[in-house]
Amino acid sequence: MDNLLGRYVGYLGLAIGLVLTPFLYEPTPAYLAGVIGTTLASAGWTYVFVTRRPSLAEDPRWGRVYVAGLLALMAALIYQSGFFGFQAFAGYIHSFAYLRGRGRWTALVCTASLAAYGQVGSPPVAQLTAGLLAGWLVLSLLNAAVAGTFMYFSEFTASQTERRREVIDELNEANRRLSETLAENAALQARLLASAREAGVLDERARLAREIHDTIAQGLTGVVTQLEAAGAADDDAALRRRHVDTAMALARESLTEARRSVEALTPGQLDRAQLPDAIAEMAKRWAETAEVDLALDTTGFPVPLLPELEVALFRVAQEALVNVGKHAGARRVGLTLSYMDDVVVLDVRDDGGGFDRDGVVTTADSGFGLAAMEARVQRVSGTLTVESAPGEGTALSASVPAIPAEVRS
Repeated sequence: MDNLLGRYVGYLGLAIGLVLTPFLYEPTPAYLAGVIGTTLASAGWTYVFVTRRPSLAEDPRWGRVYVAGLLALMAALIYQSGFFGFQAFAGYIHSFAYLRGRGRWTALVCTASLAAYGQVGSPPVAQLTAGLLAGWLVLSLLNAAVAGTFMYFSEFTASQTERRREVIDELNEANRRLSETLAENAALQARLLASAREAGVLDERARLAREIHDTIAQGLTGVVTQLEAAGAADDDAALRRRHVDTAMALARESLTEARRSVEALTPGQLDRAQLPDAIAEMAKRWAETAEVDLALDTTGFPVPLLPELEVALFRVAQEALVNVGKHAGARRVGLTLSYMDDVVVLDVRDDGGGFDRDGVVTTADSGFGLAAMEARVQRVSGTLTVESAPGEGTALSASVPAIPAEVRS
């Protein structure tokens, strides 16, 4: 609307003056020719500098030329007919649109004076009386005050609108950069987790290799040794029987160790249910065996996480409960799984005897205990904190990134 008004307001006063002038002024051919000619000149002047695109008047140098010519043509038209005082609309608007600083107010005062001259009847200069001069002065001041007030507030509103538009653009740009940063952070976190997972896989392979060497391989070596000894005891049936029984016992132990190692890779409960249900199933079964009161709670909105994250939380919960059963002597245990915007937190609390952390020595290679849980959580870019003191129970908290399962794709 502002653009259309700025481009075409210059023709409004010309049209009004050209239509009304013949009704109150003597329409002699010479007079009409002069009015029409001056009107066309003013219309052409506005077209060349404002209406045509690109607009010359938008250049400050050409803007001054345009406003000066507009006021000169307006003076000529008003001198011929006071009805062309309506051209003041163009004078006010274009003075503020194409001039800067004091030039705006100077052009506004000139426009107000020309409009006032038309309002007192456009008398010839020789016929100006003291009364007409006083009226002209008063009307000029009144026109300038009213027009100046409107133009000031119009300019103020336009400035505020432009400022708001700039602020909105800045906010949109900031939101766009923030969205890009969040997307980059999510991708980076996923890559870091993938790297940590690869490192965890290598650590797990090394741990399994050590475990197989220390348990299954040694057990099978013992089986072979006992069977060879039984084969050498042909004449002693009792000795042969003893070697065979020992070999069978070693084989059963090795089979048990093999099953335990396989189960440690991926919990079967996670294949059948979501993480909260899998932890609840495991914890309830443990509580029944350990004869401990268990309080389970899940907060937030559960969403499927990357498999390695769910395995880490499940194993931490499992190992924490095992430690409670072995060492805490607790009567009550509370387990809470909290889903937040950026992390998922597992809290395990008991009212057992507690311990002094400074006096506990464990290693991640042992496959159990606090060090193993901490190493497992760190492999998925998480953190593990433990608070405990003798006689005050233990509170364990494991936090991992809340990366949905679909991020992997």
